[in-house]
Amino acid sequence: MKNIAVIGAGTMGNGIAHTFAQSGFNVQLIDISEASLKRGMDTISRNLDRMVAKEKISEDDKSTTLGNITTFTSTEDGVKNADLVVEAATENIDLKLTIFKQLDEVCDENTILATNTSSISITQIAAVTSRPEKVIGMHFMNPVPIMKLVEIIRGYSTSDDVTTTIMELSKTLGKVPTEVNDYPGFVANRILMPMINESIETLYNGVAGVEEIDTVMKLGMAHPMGPLQLADFIGLDVCLSILNVMYDGFKNPKYAPCPLLVNMVMAGKLGVKSGEGFYDYAESRKAEKVSKQFFK
Repeated sequence: MKNIAVIGAGTMGNGIAHTFAQSGFNVQLIDISEASLKRGMDTISRNLDRMVAKEKISEDDKSTTLGNITTFTSTEDGVKNADLVVEAATENIDLKLTIFKQLDEVCDENTILATNTSSISITQIAAVTSRPEKVIGMHFMNPVPIMKLVEIIRGYSTSDDVTTTIMELSKTLGKVPTEVNDYPGFVANRILMPMINESIETLYNGVAGVEEIDTVMKLGMAHPMGPLQLADFIGLDVCLSILNVMYDGFKNPKYAPCPLLVNMVMAGKLGVKSGEGFYDYAESRKAEKVSKQFFK
């Protein structure tokens, strides 16, 4: 396995492309938007510069990594000769089903199709293809070049051979693959999102303020980042989407998103990417200033 196609040049997609390219794979990075591809490549270049500055890699390593990535706006052209396609588009079920229908049509019959979804059913995605045994979940963590975990999710029909291949491939990236079964939220988000949602409920109910909640979890539970800061980092729209998937999948009210989260997303307060969420990022991407709507 040498040629990897990545669908989507956003935060997760460019991180996945970076990671494969740095490990010596030929990467075809695909996005319908030229502007998104440019932003994605600029992000990869900046992240490599940080690694050079920290003496983790050399300038030659950076050049080689960037040279391993080719960009495409055409999916059909981008997936030619791909041994593996990793889809990293927006967490939207209709979009993902459309992408996988197309991939099934244009990819070689032996190509493995993976999705970076953080909550959507692998079995449902696989069902729109003629190769469900070759469809699998590869849920990378953000930031991809740094975080070690990859959740490997096998759908109902995913073959043992494909699962073994993807587990071993993840190890060659320096990751720690962990196999989990296909249920809403898998493991990471089934545990994480209810904690984030409960933190938002705690704020919504006036138990404590933003900084106080995050401080309790950082200092009391040894979390490197408070749950409200983490929600901002992930994107409040993404958190809401994952909670909705779990609520729809389990029909259990404990997964129902907090009304405050729903309202913030409707108002466009999405966290770091929009410049404001529970914290204000107008002056810094660090969570140093609480959003004015939560001032006491």
